[in-house]
Amino acid sequence: MTTPGTVVDPAWLRAALDPAGSSPDSYQSPLTILDVRWRLGAPSARPDHLSGHVPGAVFVELSNDLTGRSGPDGGRHPLPDPDRLQAVLRAAGVRADSTVVVYDDGDGLPAARAWWTLRWAGHDRVAVLDGGYRAWLAAGGEVETAVPQPVPGDVTVRPGQLPTLDAGAAAALPATGVLLDVRAAERYRGEREPIDPVAGHIPGAVNLPKTETVGPDGRLLDPASLRALFATAGVRDGVPVGAYCGSGITAAHTALALTVAGLRPALYVGSWSDWVGDPNRPVATGDTP
Repeated sequence: MTTPGTVVDPAWLRAALDPAGSSPDSYQSPLTILDVRWRLGAPSARPDHLSGHVPGAVFVELSNDLTGRSGPDGGRHPLPDPDRLQAVLRAAGVRADSTVVVYDDGDGLPAARAWWTLRWAGHDRVAVLDGGYRAWLAAGGEVETAVPQPVPGDVTVRPGQLPTLDAGAAAALPATGVLLDVRAAERYRGEREPIDPVAGHIPGAVNLPKTETVGPDGRLLDPASLRALFATAGVRDGVPVGAYCGSGITAAHTALALTVAGLRPALYVGSWSDWVGDPNRPVATGDTP
């Protein structure tokens, strides 16, 4: 099993699950697969997991296990409590030397937030299954329904290993770098806001919807195409860049795309849901940043 990158495809995962598929350049690392299927406002996806999942995959609930509880500050999906996160990951079998692969239904959002959370927590060897469970099925991947019983892991959570933004830092970033608003254009312009009480965007933010970072099949564009795309928003080497969305889920996918492009983004975890929690914060509307 060769060392994975930030994103892996079904062929890589199938080979990693096949002990006979090892090669001379393989490395010894336990593999942990996390099923993080989730949809905003929908019931738990655990029944989907029980109906079928990648062999050995452990179900982890994004909204209960990988994010904190929503409160007056921090937005709808704040950072998780480190002790709670460590307990969840250990129960899922994550070891300090584990290679972790995360997957969702295919839109990449919960998997990207899980990837980002593990990286933020100090676990570097983590990758997203590009295309998620749908891609796995399309590639002829095996499916099992048995509930895995992983051996408890020993991973240690070391929070703060990826850069984050709070409201103050997000407000200041456009003066020295690029703040990306990755929501749909109509939400950025303030024409429609289906979730939060105020419509619009953070003054100075540039709109680059997450949908532009993926192809028709929902998979991430290649690194060169991503770099070219981000350059249209002013993002290039040496320029600080941050991303936000509604509550830090979609923006985590853009953080993944930026990382694939060779950039180092900061994530405004609280995002718009945190920003509008203070009525004194300014709100911009229209196409102008």
